[in-house]
Amino acid sequence: MKLEIGHKIKDLRLAADLTQSELADRAQLTKGFISQLENDQTSISLDSLLDILDALGVGISEFFAGDGEPERVAYTVADRVPVEGRGASGFDLLVPGSTNNQMDPILITLEPGQSLPPEEPHTGEEFGYVLSGQLMVRFGKKSYRLKKEECFYFESDKRHQFQNKGKSKTTFIWVTTPPQM
Repeated sequence: MKLEIGHKIKDLRLAADLTQSELADRAQLTKGFISQLENDQTSISLDSLLDILDALGVGISEFFAGDGEPERVAYTVADRVPVEGRGASGFDLLVPGSTNNQMDPILITLEPGQSLPPEEPHTGEEFGYVLSGQLMVRFGKKSYRLKKEECFYFESDKRHQFQNKGKSKTTFIWVTTPPQM
């Protein structure tokens, strides 16, 4: 596997809107060395690489982070992960493995009379957007009735619960950070 360090440095330099001379000055190297490096005509020492990355404002782990699997960006309906036993007729993790990420987007479907179990106060924040029906959000001692296209956002420092007290199915997107499952 070829790392193509030179191409990556060139891409970063161009993204930073720097000339080879400007990068060389900032990294205390020569323009000729930068040119040879970007064209894969020379190798680079770790010290010189660190100098270049410092001049570009990029950490070494960030620089090499993209060398594995390409970052996944788009997800289909088939990628969803259904979760059973949460008190909802539908509880689908929209991004597989999202419980290991900083936020966890979930698609919830509640039939009339259904509710999710109450959540005790915890560290984090929560956001939700109602796609259809009506959603009752109990937060602390207050309740809020949300209709289609309305949303909620709160710090998770009070007991909270989501309920469908309406006569039709409720569907909403729920995003928690950090994930709670």
